[in-house]
Amino acid sequence: MDVSQRYRASWEGYWRETSDVPGEAIWDADPSLSAVPHSELLLPYADTTLPVADLGCGNGTQTRYLATRFARAVGVDLSHAAIEHARRADTAGTAEFEQLDLVDDTAVRALHDRIGDTNVYMRAVIHQSEPQDRAAVAAAVATLLGARGRAFVAELTSASKAVLQQAAAAPGGPPEKLRRVFAHGLKPAGATDEEVPELLRAAGLTILASGDTALPQTEHLPDGTRIDLPARWFVLARA
Repeated sequence: MDVSQRYRASWEGYWRETSDVPGEAIWDADPSLSAVPHSELLLPYADTTLPVADLGCGNGTQTRYLATRFARAVGVDLSHAAIEHARRADTAGTAEFEQLDLVDDTAVRALHDRIGDTNVYMRAVIHQSEPQDRAAVAAAVATLLGARGRAFVAELTSASKAVLQQAAAAPGGPPEKLRRVFAHGLKPAGATDEEVPELLRAAGLTILASGDTALPQTEHLPDGTRIDLPARWFVLARA
């Protein structure tokens, strides 16, 4: 099974029209606001001698940080254009990047065969996946973990919709970075709060720890307030 052509085209179009400037993508937060605190939640459970796979890596900002905490870091993304961004940005060659459709079980298993059991970092992927694909995305996490890996997954909650609606209703319409997300047909905060943990458990994952957080964005409201989207995080292992 693969993602729909519409969904694939939306992401390719988005990343093709995004520059290499750090923070140009609305979710491209500095690692100090994302991968750094998230790693601190994951590391007590994870074997850092195993690799880490950054699922939905985009331009690789978080992947490059994760490479400093784990033996090997592999960033994967549905979009070829995103992977091109990531490779250009990684001038020191600290991580590896490759295109991967998380819904393609054969391709996911092939990645596991190549790198073995791996830790997983996944930030805000399930919530924007198409409804019919969300179970496959959760299953991809389980496949990559194998017996020894541990995962950190963060997903937007329903409360984030109100924040996005407030931003979209600002005078002059949505701020530019958010406007581009909408223009490409991307739909943030699509999954319900109950759906995410249910999908994770159905994929054969055990929740070792969880909590509430916010995912900082690189865009601001007209009054200068940074857009922070409410989210929930999970540390996971195979059941």
